Amino acid sequence: DLHLDFEIRLKEVEEVYPEHLKANEVTDFLAQLKANAFDLSENEILVTSDTIVWLKNEALGKPKNYEDAFVILQKLSGNTHEVITSVCLKSSEKTKVFNVVTKVTFSELSDEMIRFYLDNYKPFDKAGAYGIQEWIGLVGIEKIEGSYTNVVGLPTEKFYKELLCFIH
Repeated sequence: DLHLDFEIRLKEVEEVYPEHLKANEVTDFLAQLKANAFDLSENEILVTSDTIVWLKNEALGKPKNYEDAFVILQKLSGNTHEVITSVCLKSSEKTKVFNVVTKVTFSELSDEMIRFYLDNYKPFDKAGAYGIQEWIGLVGIEKIEGSYTNVVGLPTEKFYKELLCFIH
């Protein structure tokens, strides 16, 4: 949608970070870890990112299974959490890491709502076990403060500005 030409390259990276890292330190570390797995030639720009949901001093990543997703959504219910995404821009000459934080407040979610969502949308590949653009976002999110696209998965407005600065 940003009208940028790109290709997807995959590398397996074990997404493990030091336990002492907190909030955006976690995502900054992981975005850069992913970028460091690639060798770049001239005139290439690599974009890697990582997103976590941060609630009460705890990183909530992708759920391990249905039960884990259920527990995560119960934790988010009635609370405000942060969605933190870090992006790493890397070329053969330089690296830039930036992050965006969005506050998301969920209304109280009943167990039935959570089960309906998990059964019908299966958000097991999403940090925090939800997608704001799906049913749960329509019925369960009271408010957001910050970038909506960050919660979807990539803070496109900030990314575009940073990319323009990176190439100039």
